[in-house]
This record gives sequence, structure tokens and C-alpha cells, in this order.
Amino acid sequence: MEEKFSVVIDVEKICEEGECKKLREACEKWGCFRIINHSIPATLMGEMRKVVEALCELPLETKKRNIEDIGDGGYAEPNTLSAFYEALGVYDISSSQAIHNFCSQLHASPHQRQIMEAYGQALHGLAVKIGQKMAQSLGVVHGVDFEDWLYEFRFNNYNFTPEAVGSIGIPLHTDSGFLTFLKDDENVGGLEVKDSSGSFVPIPPFPGTFLVLLGDIARVWSNGRFCNLEHQVQCKDGNKRLSISTLILAPKNRNVEAPEELVDHHHPRLYHPFTYEDYRNVRASKKVSLTETLELFRLV
Repeated sequence: MEEKFSVVIDVEKICEEGECKKLREACEKWGCFRIINHSIPATLMGEMRKVVEALCELPLETKKRNIEDIGDGGYAEPNTLSAFYEALGVYDISSSQAIHNFCSQLHASPHQRQIMEAYGQALHGLAVKIGQKMAQSLGVVHGVDFEDWLYEFRFNNYNFTPEAVGSIGIPLHTDSGFLTFLKDDENVGGLEVKDSSGSFVPIPPFPGTFLVLLGDIARVWSNGRFCNLEHQVQCKDGNKRLSISTLILAPKNRNVEAPEELVDHHHPRLYHPFTYEDYRNVRASKKVSLTETLELFRLV
């Protein structure tokens, strides 16, 4: 499994020099890695999937109540580019008010809210640990702890049918945030990543693990050292596909920009500082493709 787009990082060994080096190389070369021994209980992951499955099976008029102020937030319904894809979203899951609003919009039960909160807290702790090790691998040890960054849930539902095989579930894109912790469907594959030659490499499911994808903010924050991975989902199996994304997005209430330790004569600053909300809204405007939005913020 130790191939370029499926580098495995053992969280229990992440403080060891060799594992930390492997983490940095995965971020720099591929923008993607898989984590094992993450200590998230299998029972909690199973309960979270049941919650998401139930929410995705709600009537369309109920799901449309899932509204967020930020661009591409809330419910995403099928469209001409993604005819089989829909998603629900909770922006800023560290906010009890945001969780309350989501549960109220969809009439989620107290038990469903409890599972979402427990899962969110567990993934928050895991994301902080991984983010800190990524920063340390670049020599950034002060002023970045990822505790107070924005976090988001995206519950992805692909209503694939046998007739859809060969179709695109969601088109080529990069994620807008820093890291995406993807709990993929363990039975139905379809995720593909684009390599440096322009070829698509399938990433098969691997039960009990999380696939971590680096997004646009990781590229900006690292001053171009880390890759923002281009990926898509294709229908390879005519069965319904469900995945859960927990995203660490960006600093809260301050600009996205590379730390001073990563800017010098040999590595000039590559991007204008910007707020994550502004960036997300530009992406949502669809004036340019999702893989090209970041270029609008590049310094000359």
C-alpha cells in the first residue's frame, strides 16, 4: 500500500523522526496520505455513518433547509456537472450554535446531535495533532496550533445507479481548506487523484482509516511547499456511495498567509493575505474553475 498516493502515516509513531519525514514528503510530493492507528473508535465511526445516512435520506424539501451564509455552504443539490451528487454541510462545527442550527434545520434527534458532536470533537483532536506535525516538519513550532481554526462537516451522498457507471460523480477540483479528513465509503470506490503526468490514479477504500487530502489553504500556508491535490469521483459501481468529510479550513478571524518562518529571500511570499470567507465566496462565484481559483490570489 506504500505507493505514491497512498502513503500510510501511523499516528502512534508520528513523533518519530522517520514518520514525520514521511509525512512531509507526502505533503510536498502528493498532497495526500492515509492515516492508521488514529484512535477514533470504530463504534463512533459506525454510528456517525448511520447518522449521515439517515440525514441524506430525508425528503429533498427538508434537506434544502440546510443553509449557510458562506459560499458553497449548506445543502448542495444535484446539477448538470454533478447529476448524482448531493451534500449537506455544517460550517464552523466548533460552534455549538452552528450545530444547533443544523440540527434544527433538519429536525435531527438529540442522539444524532450527540453523535455528530462526539465525532467532531474526536476529529478536531486528530486534525490538530496532524496539523502540528506538518508545521513542525517545516520548522514552524511557534504560533500555530490549529486549535482555533475553522472546521466543517460535509456529508457527501452519491446516488449512483447501474446506468451511471462511467459517469462523473463530482468533477475535478481541489478542496478549498487546509486538510480534508475523508471517511470514505468502505464498499464503493470511485475516488481518483490526478498525478503530475495528468493521469488519474484510483484510490481504493481501506476500512478503518482516514484519507487526508491537502487543499488550497495548505498550499498558501506552506508558501507553495505543500501540494493541493486535484481529485474527482467517478462512478465505478452502480451502488449508492456515502462519504464523510471533516475539514480543517483556515484560521478563524484572521488572514490566511504563510508564517514568517516560511518566507525568505529564496522563498518569497507567493500569495496575497486573504480571509477564508472571501476566498470561499470567490470559489462559489464560479467565475473560474475550482482548480484555478487560487491563481487569482497569487502575487505577481
